[in-house]
Formats: sequence, C-alpha cells, structure tokens
Amino acid sequence: MEFEAVIGLEVHAQLKTATKIFCGCSTAFGAAPNTQVCPVCLGMPGVLPVLNRKVVEYAIRMGLATHCSISTESRFARKNYFYPDLPKGYQISQYEQPICHHGWIDISLEEGTKRIGITRIHMEEDAGKLLHDPGGSFSRVDLNRTGVPLIEIVSEPDMRSPEEAVAYLKSLHSILRYLDICDGNMEEGSFRCDANVSVRPKGSEGFGTRTEIKNVNSFRFIEKALQYEIRRQIDVVLDGCSVIQETRLWDSTNQQTFSMRGKEEAHDYRYFPDPDLVPLHIDDPWIREIERSLPELPDAKRKRFMEVYGLSAYDAAMLTSDRELADYFERCAARSGNPKGSCNWIIGPLLALLKTEASGIDTIRIQPEDLAELIQLIDRGTISGKIAKTVFEEMAASGKKAEVIVQEKGLVQVSDSAQIETIVQQVIAANPKEAAEYRAGKEKLMGFFVGQVMKASRGKANPQVVNEMLKKMLSA
Repeated sequence: MEFEAVIGLEVHAQLKTATKIFCGCSTAFGAAPNTQVCPVCLGMPGVLPVLNRKVVEYAIRMGLATHCSISTESRFARKNYFYPDLPKGYQISQYEQPICHHGWIDISLEEGTKRIGITRIHMEEDAGKLLHDPGGSFSRVDLNRTGVPLIEIVSEPDMRSPEEAVAYLKSLHSILRYLDICDGNMEEGSFRCDANVSVRPKGSEGFGTRTEIKNVNSFRFIEKALQYEIRRQIDVVLDGCSVIQETRLWDSTNQQTFSMRGKEEAHDYRYFPDPDLVPLHIDDPWIREIERSLPELPDAKRKRFMEVYGLSAYDAAMLTSDRELADYFERCAARSGNPKGSCNWIIGPLLALLKTEASGIDTIRIQPEDLAELIQLIDRGTISGKIAKTVFEEMAASGKKAEVIVQEKGLVQVSDSAQIETIVQQVIAANPKEAAEYRAGKEKLMGFFVGQVMKASRGKANPQVVNEMLKKMLSA
C-alpha cells in the first residue's frame, strides 16, 4: 500500500514591537531574568490589559501580504490551561473571531508552483520560559517573554511532504522579514513552528489520526522531524495498530520524535471572550492605508529581477530570499552597470564569505559600492577574474577599496601584446615536447600553456590576449 502525508503548520512569529502586547514592558531579548515585567504581564489582581496598536497594524500587514481577508471586527479570548510559565493561568489569544482569515501563499517547488491555504492569522501573547536545571532537580521561570506579542499563522493541511513544508516555512519567513515585523531569529525563538502530520492511503480523501510536533525552531529540524514522524506513522499502520493522537517533541540528538502528552482539542482550553478587552473594530480606511505602505514582496521582486535584470529564475530566487541581500544586489548592480556580474559575485564569493564568517549582509566590510568597483575593474580589463578573487579576499579582511589594493600590490593586468608575446615565446621554447604534441592534434594542452603563461606573468596577463597569442604562435 502506498501512503501520503497530510501536513499543516502553525507558525508563531514574534513581532518587532518595542513593548509588549498589553503593557509597556520592553520586548528586548537577552535581559536578566524577570527584569522586564510588571503587574499586568505578571497577572496581578486588579490590573487591566491595554492593547498595543502597533501589534494590530503588524497583524494586518501580514494578513494583506498573504492575501487574507481582514476582519473589521475581531475579539480576544482567554485560552485556559495551567503551566508554570503562564502566570495568569490563561493566555490571551483569539479564537472564534481572528483578525485575518482565508488567505494563501504560493511556494516554488522543482515540479512547479503550489498554493498553500492559510486558515487564519491571529494575535496572542507569548508565555514565559522555563530554565531547567541540568541535574533535573528543579526548574526556574523567566517571565521576561510573558506578554511579548505574537501572531500565529495557521495553514490548511495542504502540504504532502517535508520538502513542501520547508518551502512554505521559508516563504513565510521571507515575507515576515520583508515586512520588517519579525526578525525571524529561530535560535532566539522569534520564529517557531508546530507541525500537525498524519498519513493516509494514497488517493483517499479522509484524514488519518494526526500528531503534533511541538516547537521546532530550524528548517533542517522540521524537515527531519517530519520525515521521521511520517515513517513512524506508516510503520504503526502497517503493523496493524492505530496512531495515537498526541503531542510529540523532536529529539535532535537521537533524530526522532517522542511522546510529550495527549493532544488537546479546542474544547479542552475552555475558550471564552476576554471580559477585560472590548471587541476590536478596524475601519476600512486604516486597512487601505496599511496596504499602500506595504513594501515590494519577495514574489513581485523575483519577477521584476527576471524582467528588468535578465536573471534566471534560480538567481532571482536566491537574491530575493532575503530583503537585505536583494537591496545589496540592486545597489551593486546600479553602481557597476553589470547586473549579471553583480549577481554572480554575490551568489558566489559573497555568500560563501557570509557563511564562513557566520555573519549577516549588514555586518561585512564590503559595501555594495565597493563590490561594484571591483566588478568595474574586471570589466575595464584592469584586473583579471582570477586576480579579482585575491582582491576580494583582501577587501573582506582589511576593508580597503579594490583600486587601492590593486595599486598597492601591483596587480594591474598586463594587456600589452608585445609583453605577452615575449612571455608566450619563452613558454613555448621551454616546452618543445608539449608544443609538438599540440601541433600533432592534442589540443587539450592549450590549458597547460595558458597556465604556464599565467604563472610566468604572476597572474597578471590578460587571459583573452594569452589565448589568442598562444593559438596564433602554436599554429605557426
């Protein structure tokens, strides 16, 4: 029997507001435990929450960017459950009337584009954080994160493979960062995911019993967790047993999921409208104002890069995967006048540099205008592509401009025919056996001769002139 997976994702994105959703406490990450709290987020008796307007604006921005309908009236609800990091004994969320609903995004796969439905986007407050003692004897509670604003993005169960799930997550991550409403830092928990997964016989319409994989915070881990859980559920069914509806956690050390607790249903949380928060009314002019302020989003930017700059679909997708990277490319291309060359240097050496240094595009020493200057030196024939790589490395290490490095190290390319002719003559004279073999038809030796000339010129000879000169003199 063939099986297929049915996957739906619940993504929690922490919003980039300066203060919490219902009080004035800071949302800054990394402060000493329990120093960014007040009676409101601690749930002290007699306090009242006050809604942060910026949270509502950010939720609307995400809803519009994902083609959702925006509710002109929504309201907050209390989600009741007990856990040590939840000081009020309930979480303020939205239930029956979320702020955004019925949207979609398109994801790019090898076989084409697929549309993934979005059921809803709602606002809620985050819980605190438990810090477990390594010895296992006790846990501490840090409530700094309590009340930090989140939006939860709930997908339809439209994904059929871990690869589709990761593509969907990356697309959401990119949109959130383009909108500048979430920093997307997965290590700090700003972007995390719960995955609902079940299996069913291929071709059937019904759904199997689902399990939830809780709080996975990396693209690689979510893919591995889904792969494991799909295999596990198929094995359970083939053994004649039933999949248990439960919440599971991902163990990255042992590369497997394990049971955490039974899976709750909505009625287990006893949702009811929060009596301390009035219904939220949003007028249409405000929605339209927010819509006009939206930046160019990844899909639109990718299409424009292909049309305006003549880039391939792959190159455009790579450059637009990150807003800062796309901006870097446009500044570099505008200054260099060579979009394709700019693209090649950014996707190749620049991204490799970022990976090696484990840094962001905004922290490296090479500014887009500096890279553009290097590309212009190549295009003008001042330096060769090979020398340019050496110059690039020096720029990254020292922060110096390309032209300064070229002059200091005497790296200007030799294009003078007379100089190159002398070197070529010397190389041919020093390698008579190879020259005879080349003239006898072994044309692959051209690479050998080019290498010898470049070595003799310390990499400065213009490769194009070298090739033309060698062909001419070896054929004479």
